[in-house]
Amino acid sequence: MDQIRFDETISHQCGVTMNDSVEARAIAEVMEGKPGIRITYLPAMIRIDGEGKITFDMKELTEALGREMTPYLFEISTSTHYGRMVMLDDDTVVLFGDMEEAMAFE
Repeated sequence: MDQIRFDETISHQCGVTMNDSVEARAIAEVMEGKPGIRITYLPAMIRIDGEGKITFDMKELTEALGREMTPYLFEISTSTHYGRMVMLDDDTVVLFGDMEEAMAFE
């Protein structure tokens, strides 16, 4: 335990982990070109990580997937997430790493 160091800073990072699937690959492909987004392909999973907040536009995802993507289907596609997930409307899901900013949507 003497080698463990605790850092009390706040990272403001957020992200999702998805099982590798057609939907996950379409989501990753759309998000890949966005500034500040890191995509990590693992053997059976895909991670999307960012700083501050990540906005997922269902219209963009629908176009990339070739069939409708709703916020509810998006949530099913993400096996886990970190940060605060907020559905702003039927077309937008935002993942906040900054909890202060997320509280505006309570």
